[in-house]
Amino acid sequence: MLAAQARRGGSIVLTGGSTPGKAYEQAAALQPDWSGVELWWGDERCVPPEDERSNYRLARRTLLDRLDAAPRVEHRIEGELGPDEGARRLDEELAGAAFDLLLLGLGPDGHVASLFPGSPQLEVRDRRAAGGPAGLEPYVDRITFTLPTLQAARRIVFLVAGEQKAYAVARAFGGEIDEHVPASLVRAAAAPVEVFLDRAASGRLGIR
Repeated sequence: MLAAQARRGGSIVLTGGSTPGKAYEQAAALQPDWSGVELWWGDERCVPPEDERSNYRLARRTLLDRLDAAPRVEHRIEGELGPDEGARRLDEELAGAAFDLLLLGLGPDGHVASLFPGSPQLEVRDRRAAGGPAGLEPYVDRITFTLPTLQAARRIVFLVAGEQKAYAVARAFGGEIDEHVPASLVRAAAAPVEVFLDRAASGRLGIR
């Protein structure tokens, strides 16, 4: 899907975490020309871009450095500026933006992007981006798209792997929409939500 969208051009939002790296590597191999793409990140840790915890660094290593033609624009979240200034700049940059493909992961606590259960970022409705504390390790501040920004994407895709995510998958996608499971709130978007799971992550859904 990433490679196909890159061929069409448009706007792609990447996710971080441990799962998408292989997908990024395969997307780069399938479509090495991303010159028609405007590239975003849905969230970032408040660290420099070369930090091993950086979502940008993951994408640089697994995707961007493998391309023959770089994206037309890269909207890197400036995590090194801290949660307040970094979120302010991202909010300004997001004005008028539209997203053709939004890729998301899922945390074992049900968080999505850096919207954690009970976190102040989750409550923000009047801005496109917000900064605040993390709900899980590593405990560094985060900058994230807000829920309305995520819900505005034209295509929303979750990629989830691992048995440690199975309970969160069942709560986020097999139950009711619940503010205590932030990922489930994305299902209220106008666009359909597509969920891709490995066998381990799907274990509590009864999928065979």
